Amino acid sequence: MKIVVIGLGNFGMALAIHLADSVNEVIAADRDIEKIELIKDKVSHAVALDATNENAYHSLPLKSTDLAIVAIGEKDGAAMMSTAIIKKITNARVVARSSSPIQDTILEAMGVDNIIHPEQEFAERLTKKINLKGSIDNFEIDDDYLVSEVTVCDDVVGKDLIESNFRSKYNLNIITILRQKEYTNIIGRKSSKKEVIGMPQPETVFQKNDVLVVFGKNSDIEKYLEKDAKRSNH
Repeated sequence: MKIVVIGLGNFGMALAIHLADSVNEVIAADRDIEKIELIKDKVSHAVALDATNENAYHSLPLKSTDLAIVAIGEKDGAAMMSTAIIKKITNARVVARSSSPIQDTILEAMGVDNIIHPEQEFAERLTKKINLKGSIDNFEIDDDYLVSEVTVCDDVVGKDLIESNFRSKYNLNIITILRQKEYTNIIGRKSSKKEVIGMPQPETVFQKNDVLVVFGKNSDIEKYLEKDAKRSNH
């Protein structure tokens, strides 16, 4: 996918690099030459431009871009101007960062496809992680449903998916399992890393230290974690 990222603050910089690392063609843009120098070898192309100058956008391949992301975080109007210019130039899907409810309203009126609030979303995710004690990581679907990484409970270790009756017992669906795999690197040193085992099959047997990626209601994930914590304390 060809993606243009405009604005290389902490969020935009990290986003551009991660997108490039996941085999996307990323064109990064910012008015700060130092930031362009930092990222130029990590993305397909890096361009220095003033996001408020419409003529500057001719240096970007916006007409052939699949996705344009406005990651500018300042509240001086640059993000709004950049988004308006991009919407004028291209029919690509546009994702824009917002810093306030007023900006949300303006971006919605512009017809932006997706409005993001990085700081707020990170804070909410961290809050959910802190409140769900025992959870490793979470991805919120909406106010009620969550995808969460949880450690396997001792009750099901050694049992297969059918024998454990996991879905009926905990009212959670297992999406996949992360499992520690040991390997020897090129210098002969033993190490380990988590690997995704794929879609669990009926005959998949739970192993100690497995991490389960589950989908379900917040309340059901909380119940699972509370039960597991109680079992661990006995």
